[in-house]
Amino acid sequence: MVRVSGQNKGISKLPLSLRIYSPNVRDLTLFDLPGLTKIPVGDQPSDIERQIRNLVIDYISKPNFSFPTFFLSFAASSVDIANSESLKLARSVDPQGRQMIGVLTKPDLMDAGDKHVRQPLRTRLPS
Repeated sequence: MVRVSGQNKGISKLPLSLRIYSPNVRDLTLFDLPGLTKIPVGDQPSDIERQIRNLVIDYISKPNFSFPTFFLSFAASSVDIANSESLKLARSVDPQGRQMIGVLTKPDLMDAGDKHVRQPLRTRLPS
């Protein structure tokens, strides 16, 4: 990664690939895109927010794949989902939500006012 994106926590449009072959599993391709940021960290470029947003939009707005494609949009449970930048970006390119899957992270950080989100997490499946 350092060779491709440098020492300063920058990003690159060049993908890093890892291929694992097995006759016992189906083909699967994963792309791990950088998370949306607002403030440069360390010696990141001052326009890192724009660079990341453009990279993400390039991947999700015009997928050029010959197989079904889904995108996971991660949002912290401790933040109001209505303010999620990643979900807003996902909705801008997929208004019907046909390819986007929202993933709530950090459920342990939710406060007592988040009962509407906590209830499904507490539901146990029958054994």
